Amino acid sequence: MILLPATLFLCAVMTAAWVVQRRLRNAGWVDAFWTFGLGTAGIGVALLGGAGPRRFLVAALIAIWAIRLGTHIAGRSCGAPEDSRYAHFRQEWGDAFERRMFGFLQIQSAAAALLLVPVLIAAAAPRALGWIDAVAVTVAVVAFFGEGVADRQLQAFRSDPRNHGRVCDSGLWAVSRHPNYVFEWLHWWAYPILAIGTPWAALALIGPAFMYWLLVHVSGIPPLEAQMLRSRGDAYRAYQQRVDAFLPLPKGSTR
Repeated sequence: MILLPATLFLCAVMTAAWVVQRRLRNAGWVDAFWTFGLGTAGIGVALLGGAGPRRFLVAALIAIWAIRLGTHIAGRSCGAPEDSRYAHFRQEWGDAFERRMFGFLQIQSAAAALLLVPVLIAAAAPRALGWIDAVAVTVAVVAFFGEGVADRQLQAFRSDPRNHGRVCDSGLWAVSRHPNYVFEWLHWWAYPILAIGTPWAALALIGPAFMYWLLVHVSGIPPLEAQMLRSRGDAYRAYQQRVDAFLPLPKGSTR
């Protein structure tokens, strides 16, 4: 089964990430490893199961996603202080940091392997390409550009010395506290749409469902907001009151 070697590959990638972050003492790089690793494994599961335009389309979507996000994370990490989430882990875990980080990264490799399931199902859909697939590509393109815009807006805000100590609340960040995460989640909806028509299509929903859980409840919003409260205090609390955490739904629905 193709998922087994792909999972072993992801374990090896995250082991390499652990070695690199240990040498550099900057764990922010592990997110780039995770993204490029998942993208590479996704291309593999899409193409190694056969040939055809659908498989090339799925491989292209996961490749473009990985290149954009991985390059952004790598550029953010290069020459910069350690990501605040990992810096907090380093302080909290103390002498056990390296041991616990290794286990944490292997859990991340398992999470990445789970996200390969919708990619595999989408690539194996037997029907010919049609309007449903055009919808999926549209979703992926919107996600690609939306996340890029959110990242650039935040980067521009942070690069302005006048904004030191302030909270970014303009542009997309005025309607969601984490618009980049919203578009990241949207990307994973492309694969269930591409999978429509297969007996396992419903299983492809594991992608957006699992990504929502990760971003909103586990490794995305909770540690980032905790860090923002430590560093921005009342300014961020006021931002939390004005703007919802994820989707701009009726007031208070995602706070």
